[in-house]
Amino acid sequence: MDWFAEQSVVLQAFLAGLFTWTCTIIGSAIVFFFKQISRKLLDTMQGFAAGVMIAASFWSLLAPSITYAEESYGAWSWIPAAVGFLLGGYFLRFIDAIIPHLHLGNELAKAEGGRKEERRRLSKTTLLFLAITIHNIPEGLAVGVTFGALANNYSQAAYIGALGLALGIGLQNIPEGSALSIPIRTDGKSRKEAFFWGAMSAIVEPIAAVIGAVAVIYMTPILPYALSFAAGAMIFVVVEELIPESQTNGNTDLATLGLMMGFVIMMILDVALG
Repeated sequence: MDWFAEQSVVLQAFLAGLFTWTCTIIGSAIVFFFKQISRKLLDTMQGFAAGVMIAASFWSLLAPSITYAEESYGAWSWIPAAVGFLLGGYFLRFIDAIIPHLHLGNELAKAEGGRKEERRRLSKTTLLFLAITIHNIPEGLAVGVTFGALANNYSQAAYIGALGLALGIGLQNIPEGSALSIPIRTDGKSRKEAFFWGAMSAIVEPIAAVIGAVAVIYMTPILPYALSFAAGAMIFVVVEELIPESQTNGNTDLATLGLMMGFVIMMILDVALG
């Protein structure tokens, strides 16, 4: 850990992104042991992931955004948090609208984004992969901006908080990886193919982490906006995908309890460690 702390914040962000990607790979490897997974378990895991992301959006992103903005904005420090949050959500909506994708559990006829002819040309596997990949972008950005913030606003608490965020996102990436690889396997693909698609869905995370870290280092004034932007994008994913998918199969209580557990675990990681 001492070696990690001595590295540049960009390298730290990249390594943290690799960690969250590795967690997705671990989750995707479940396909080598199971062809199907209990719908109750899958919905609970989806709820857990939603809880982690909600808690991270506030304690790791929005609250620091307001804190960093206080020096420049004073009583108006909520402005960057509000503006960035909305921009993050609308950015994900824009990406959703232009890239063809398919939510887990849906049939091809319910594919969204892009043009109809584009959706028809792509396989169900590719559409599922694109959906998860799109929604992994804000997770990578969140990790990147929290580590990038350390370059000009270092504190032990902020450093531990960045580590806690990476750990929390990594934890929720495990069920996310299996949530993609298992349906692809069930759809008729081989175990290796299902594992490959599941694992590669999070390759964007270390890339987005580096982009986020570099952006806030060289454009320090955007830091509060970048933090809240990542929060808005993550909340969009939670409300648009994770919660609806976890609640549509009759396992609403289990999914809700999973969300609460994920929220509490991430809250403990962030508050206790940071």
